[in-house]
Amino acid sequence: MTHSTKQRLIDAGLRMLLEQGYNNLGIQALLDATDIPKGSFYHHFSDKEDFALQVIDAYIVQVHAGLDFCLLDGERPPLMRVRRFFELTQQKYREDGYMGCLLGGLGQELSGISEVFRRKIEGCFSMIAGRLASCLEEARQNGDISPNCDTRQMADLLVDCWEGAALRSRLRRDPAALEAMLDFYIRSVAAG
Repeated sequence: MTHSTKQRLIDAGLRMLLEQGYNNLGIQALLDATDIPKGSFYHHFSDKEDFALQVIDAYIVQVHAGLDFCLLDGERPPLMRVRRFFELTQQKYREDGYMGCLLGGLGQELSGISEVFRRKIEGCFSMIAGRLASCLEEARQNGDISPNCDTRQMADLLVDCWEGAALRSRLRRDPAALEAMLDFYIRSVAAG
């Protein structure tokens, strides 16, 4: 099955945004990489900002598919489901050469200069944290974590810690920061 022109642009744009960031992404370089004419780009996207926002939408669909795969796995206890999601995410980072999280990278680059991107990316992080909070709530109800735990706060903290560790992993081209953060978090939550 061949990918549509729009999907080819989004797939290539995702990789290029991870590698180069938003400000260094040139539309002509994207067109050259995909061998797609400029008119086709503007048929699908009004401008570079619209394109990047649609790439974020496609990326978050992938993230939610990963969350579904892991968090809805009734064969594993809730904390193991959370851990599994981040382990698979780490594996993806490794396969991509430790380029990290698109949301984190674009958030760092654009949140101070673009309210549109700031709101979009924060909304994505909030949705991810909400999904994690539901699984952590199940762990709390099972007695796997403290009954006094604020699971939404713990989910927000997990996303924050992960994004920081993802940055360190990208800087070092080494998964150690991700592994250490995840081990510390799960150990701390389970001990709480």
